[in-house]
Amino acid sequence: LDSRLPLVIFLHALTPAAARDEFQEELVIRPLHSGDIYASFQFRTLWDTDFLQEGQKVSHYRLFPKSLGQVLSKFSVRELHISFSQGFWRTMQWGQPFIPSPPGAELWVWFHDTVSDVDGNWKELTNVLSGIFCASLNFIDLTNTVQPSASFKPLGLGNATDHRFLRYATLPREIVCTENLTPWKKLLPCGSKAGLAVLMKSEKLFHSSFHSQAVHIRPICQDEQCSSKAWELRQTLNVVFDLHTSGQGKKEWSLFKMFSRTLTEACPLASSSKVYVDITDNPELFELSPATPLLGQAVVLGDRRTYSVYDLSRAETFGQLRSFNLLLRDMLRPLLHAERYVAGFGLQTGEIHTVIYNNHPYRAFPVLLMDSVPWYLQLYIHTLTVTSKSRDNKPSYIHYQPAKDRHRPHLLEMLIQLPPHSMTEVTVQFERALLKWTEYTPDPNHGFYVGSSVVSALVPSMVAMRTNFTQDQPLFSSFVPVKEESSYFVRVYTEPLLVNLPTPDFSMPYNVICLTCTVVAVGYGSFYNLLTRTFQVDEPSPPLSKRLANLIRRIRGVPLLT
Repeated sequence: LDSRLPLVIFLHALTPAAARDEFQEELVIRPLHSGDIYASFQFRTLWDTDFLQEGQKVSHYRLFPKSLGQVLSKFSVRELHISFSQGFWRTMQWGQPFIPSPPGAELWVWFHDTVSDVDGNWKELTNVLSGIFCASLNFIDLTNTVQPSASFKPLGLGNATDHRFLRYATLPREIVCTENLTPWKKLLPCGSKAGLAVLMKSEKLFHSSFHSQAVHIRPICQDEQCSSKAWELRQTLNVVFDLHTSGQGKKEWSLFKMFSRTLTEACPLASSSKVYVDITDNPELFELSPATPLLGQAVVLGDRRTYSVYDLSRAETFGQLRSFNLLLRDMLRPLLHAERYVAGFGLQTGEIHTVIYNNHPYRAFPVLLMDSVPWYLQLYIHTLTVTSKSRDNKPSYIHYQPAKDRHRPHLLEMLIQLPPHSMTEVTVQFERALLKWTEYTPDPNHGFYVGSSVVSALVPSMVAMRTNFTQDQPLFSSFVPVKEESSYFVRVYTEPLLVNLPTPDFSMPYNVICLTCTVVAVGYGSFYNLLTRTFQVDEPSPPLSKRLANLIRRIRGVPLLT
């Protein structure tokens, strides 16, 4: 019998009574107008059973988490909505979220109308949920609990419900961390081992502008006629990735850059697993890789949206590498871009790298690079190299003015032809000079700043430019006059450099002063005492017996003892 026990359990899982649940997972990615990326995870579990029916005891759980099922049954919960949010949703910049939530923790529950002690159930329920989600929900009591009369209606079955069975509370100071995310992921049928939950890496999720995770449980109808009912568990996770805090620096996103992971498979227990990318606002400006022919439309918050759909249940979605990494690239990238950095090690020599990018797909154009380097970085101009696509790119014009120590900096100007869709790198070596101790700044260990490089160019235009000036032009478009229709003038500045120079130990003068003062104080003080002090011979006093004898002799008139 023991050897057949796994088979019995497996057959029992295939019975119709145990297979009446369904699981779906979705990920919606929406580029925001602020340049950020909004990612919304939706996990839905349907189970056509009734926890609250009298005489029915649910003992077998397949997809629906048992911990939540027991909570619904024990406390006669009709609806449960709980959310944990870190940050504030900026509606004016990001629009409306799919499911809003306040900062901190929020909990509101509808109890069944058969509950006699609602406050008692509410208190016990908050303590149990506090343990399930590793949160501070046990601090919810009557002092921060309310009974809204009109603001919160049931989202499931039963719109006309007595508000005496509704409880609502928030904890604005609740901090959301990994301790809350881990039990939330364990409620999923596949956990974080497969499906969309693989992307939920806490290091990335919490390094964002906004993060919110929620659990919503409610009874719903399975069809329009509501002939059959089911319990719906919806787990949502919303996150907004900021362009600057994520260290991207450009509007190019991918699943790997956002989550540090890619998708390899859908959840085996999911009947539907899809990824949606909102392309409504800029359908022609964004490039999706890999491309998908599937498009879908949906009315969301009163607006009809268009989405590119990726079905993870199809094998061709993952390709030959069995890995799905969605790339979202903004096609309106600047055609000219430049950056600069210092390479090398030690405090004697180094190398300045200036990288110039031509993002035009098929047009080459020249740029004028100007570098102004301080005199204390002694350039070796014979080490100057210019490479494009791993090949030497000889400048057509070079002007170099060497520096004079403590009088003028280096000046280097070059006219370089940039090939289409290329990266051109300009390198030159230098040697650090020793400064006088009076030439160092008050914080010499912080380093010395080197000004930005300047890249000037006539960049080819995608559309015809207007050469005639009119008063109706915006101010920001009429600052630089346009000489021709096919190009426009652009000036790009690179980052300033921070270079460390050989720095003496400025604590040594202090040490020398302290040592000198100590030597002078000890040596000169002793010698001065020897020269100025007077010495006298101090005779020893006679013993006590002799002094008493002389006292008696003096009284008697007898000569004293010597």
